[in-house]
Amino acid sequence: MPLNTHKYSNGEITIIWQPNICIHSGICAKGLIEVFDPRRKPWIDMSLSDSETIKAQIKKCPSGALSYIEVEDK
Repeated sequence: MPLNTHKYSNGEITIIWQPNICIHSGICAKGLIEVFDPRRKPWIDMSLSDSETIKAQIKKCPSGALSYIEVEDK
């Protein structure tokens, strides 16, 4: 992963955001503003929705700047 990669986790999934490939289409925010709010710092708050809804929205990212991985049980 590039050095400019940010990770956000809720214990079930980890969102990976690569801002250097983000095209700022706004699809993430338009579809799930409670989680993806660019006016807020940090701009991703995973506590405001469930993992399945978040994953569905991430899959709509046209640039691939947002992705996720499942958190493995320890």
